[in-house]
Amino acid sequence: MKPFSVMLSMLAIGITSSAAMADGASLPNVSPANSDLVNRGAYIARAADCMACHNEDYTGGNPIATPMGDIYSTNITPSKRYGIGKYTEKDFKNALQKGRAPNHMLYPAMPYPSYNGMTDEDISALFAYMQTVPAVNNAPEHKTDLPFPFNIRSLMLGWNAINVPSTTKRTGLNETQQRGEYLVNNLEHCGTCHTPRNSTMGFDKGNYLSGAPLGNWHAPNITPDKSSGIGSWSEKDIVTYLRTGQLDQRAYAGGPMGEAVAHSTRYLKDEDLGAIASYLKAVPAIQTDDKVTEIDVARLPRPINMSITHDLIAQKDYLARAKTSAGSDSNSPKALYLAACGSCHGVSGYAQPDSGYAPIVGLSSIRRDKPDALVNVIVYGIDSASNTSPKMPGFSQDLNAEQIAGIANYVRVNMGGLQDSKVSAADVDRIMTAKPEQPFLIKYAGILAWLGVIVAVLLLGLLVWWLMRRASRSH
Repeated sequence: MKPFSVMLSMLAIGITSSAAMADGASLPNVSPANSDLVNRGAYIARAADCMACHNEDYTGGNPIATPMGDIYSTNITPSKRYGIGKYTEKDFKNALQKGRAPNHMLYPAMPYPSYNGMTDEDISALFAYMQTVPAVNNAPEHKTDLPFPFNIRSLMLGWNAINVPSTTKRTGLNETQQRGEYLVNNLEHCGTCHTPRNSTMGFDKGNYLSGAPLGNWHAPNITPDKSSGIGSWSEKDIVTYLRTGQLDQRAYAGGPMGEAVAHSTRYLKDEDLGAIASYLKAVPAIQTDDKVTEIDVARLPRPINMSITHDLIAQKDYLARAKTSAGSDSNSPKALYLAACGSCHGVSGYAQPDSGYAPIVGLSSIRRDKPDALVNVIVYGIDSASNTSPKMPGFSQDLNAEQIAGIANYVRVNMGGLQDSKVSAADVDRIMTAKPEQPFLIKYAGILAWLGVIVAVLLLGLLVWWLMRRASRSH
């Protein structure tokens, strides 16, 4: 799951069965027929982003990539055979806060290190809601099967002792920021993606929210650093981005963040999004080496007229003329962009907002020192943060590394306003073949575990030999 939470009490939340989520998108599974507790739990499920891993029907089966191998989410419907239908509320609380199911330990792909801080009130409401979810009596198609020694789930007891809870409460925050801290750190578990990991794969707390690799993606720095984070964003900007998944000429939520907006943040009340924004402006700023070039509005392209983004026929004609003017070299960066990207994003990058195609002019992802995010989008495509917006396809099968690099450079200069861009085919190959970094303890865990077994056997043998020898001498 990918969590964040909801309210400290009915008063703090202000949610009732008749007025749940008046500010955000209409919240599914809320009904006047349900109790206030159940409806509040439905909101908490959104705030904790349970659907990101377990799906909208909570049946699970999604792979979560980790350096140890893929961990598959489970069925958490009230099925007594395949889900959590036999859980008591205490069992449910232990799973959320301690990573402890009735019969085994959970892996921290389920963000219990963050959920550890959930309030009893929120857990009770979430448990009540989960009892009303339709039971699905099917096991997920795949089951987690990690290599030795990670398949020994009891080892999580030691890991938990070191890494749970994942965060601690800060002092000096006002009431709004405290609410935001609870949402960011616990329910929304933002650090699960945005905080780098230490040698044990726990949070590197000294670099909290400063950005981290996430499979083929990179969760960016969301501290208030102005050069590499979101320090130039206002609180209103943060709220807009979390509500819509977009921030004009600055950001667009794709990949895992698009999923977080689609499943979770767009449903939150304005006061909760405001609390998140207030807290994110108050966390310590951390500068990283993946800086974002300050936007130069003078270098950004201009649409040929103010109405073309709403006139698909005019866009089609303009694109045809642009392709003709690009010349006969079909492998030139401009020709490649127009052929692969122009029909959706437009000749100048202003796209077709009425049709749900995203403008790309000025986006921070194309102004970063590292081109990884842009290359990943071109290679793998993205799902949007809206259920009604079209999906962008990936071009890994249609374009080679040199062509992808050409498009990336063209976009960074012509739509990002950079003076130049030098993404190479080698850069593209590196990004496409990148593997999750494995800390030493994780990479060599199998060897270290077997060495530990051998040492333990030798020590046991020595102990037995010493006892036998001592016994023989005593006779």
